[in-house]
Amino acid sequence: MSRLVVISNRIADPRKPAAGGLAVAVGESLQQSGGLWFGWSGTVVEDGSSGEGEVHRQQAGKVTLATLDLSREDHDSYYLGYSNDVLWPVFHDRLDLANFEASFIGGYRRVNQLFARKLLPLLRPDDIIWIHDYHLIPLAAELRAMGCQQRIGFFLHIPLPPHIIMAAIPQHEWLMRSLFSYDLIGFQAEQDVQHFEQYVRNEARGQAIGRDLYRAYGQTVRCSAFPIGIDVDEFQSLLQGKESRDMYETMKREYSSRRLLLGIDRLDYSKGIPHRVRAFRELLANYPENRRSATLIQIASPTRESVDAYADIRRELESLCGAINGDYGELDWMPVRYIHRMVARKRVPGLCRATAVGLVTPLRDGMNLVAKEYVAAQNPEDPGVLVLSRFAGAAEQLKEALLVNPYDTHGTGETIQQALRMPLKERKDRHQALLERVRKNDVHWWRRAFLDALKEAASER
Repeated sequence: MSRLVVISNRIADPRKPAAGGLAVAVGESLQQSGGLWFGWSGTVVEDGSSGEGEVHRQQAGKVTLATLDLSREDHDSYYLGYSNDVLWPVFHDRLDLANFEASFIGGYRRVNQLFARKLLPLLRPDDIIWIHDYHLIPLAAELRAMGCQQRIGFFLHIPLPPHIIMAAIPQHEWLMRSLFSYDLIGFQAEQDVQHFEQYVRNEARGQAIGRDLYRAYGQTVRCSAFPIGIDVDEFQSLLQGKESRDMYETMKREYSSRRLLLGIDRLDYSKGIPHRVRAFRELLANYPENRRSATLIQIASPTRESVDAYADIRRELESLCGAINGDYGELDWMPVRYIHRMVARKRVPGLCRATAVGLVTPLRDGMNLVAKEYVAAQNPEDPGVLVLSRFAGAAEQLKEALLVNPYDTHGTGETIQQALRMPLKERKDRHQALLERVRKNDVHWWRRAFLDALKEAASER
């Protein structure tokens, strides 16, 4: 049996409980057959060294975890710079927030070359290599340049922008050309595949040459959508845990006379949280019957707080929440409960189950697994309603949710009112259809579908 080699910016110990879909799926595959998980250790070396340190290895059951430290210079240009100041905003359609500092690209290429050099001696001839996300787009090209012939697949966890936006990146041709060194490219949504095809046709002067096959730059690559899912059984099992049950009972007791709306996000500008809060204000302004009865619980966990754009959104959100509470709040009712910290994963299912409406309204998102977790947590006899942004990758699958344009705060407020007034039968019918799809395309299906397609693509190549 071929060994699986996974490369991602950060790694996780597959023996420990995992919150992310990547850790769940990859950990399962690696534990089944044994394998190697390679990535950055999370350590930044401050002594000015070049980042050419030793590979740190540890054994986690059948899995070898191999990590590298990064120098401060490489970390700042590769991770903070090119990955998070260029690729993240551009891929989320936010050219206004991109910082096209010329020096960033050097660090990004340097770290991908470093990963390739350190990984190559660890590889076996029959390995299957699975590379993840925007930090490591050119890694296969670097490996191929060093003679690597193994099967290599790539999965992009964030959205791919339209070709005209991608073309704003000064190095876009080099970046997209490097994707053709893979045997298979996986995207979250069919729309991402369409954006890739548009780039191939309009920017690379290439063409689609068959089912999921694209040719440009003298090379051919297979490209398909593989929407990532959740481990439904694992998430639902958390509902039975003490932390989840305590959370559910507490929310039901404390808000016995209220109907709860819930948003759970990282405090990131892509998540559309200020737009969501404005939509809730529209609801209170236009439908006074919701005053004193509807409460929005918005959890916005900290992220990248040293970056100006994130500090700005925090100030904006705190101002919006304060204004709504000041304008509409009563001594015994606050419209918005805003929490700027993490909520333990074991408590999330109970929180989701206690709420009448789940608000997942990003301005742009690759998938958004919170939407699927919200569906999985509901009581099928009295389910809550999912209000979902049409700009989340999950919208392609979760069509029975109430889909909204998060930029249209008035329209989103109207849809929230529809959710709050939805009859029980309609809620049950929508939830049943959503849960069936979430269960069918779970994280285990995602892993199998991608790896099966990679084996097929590599044999064709």
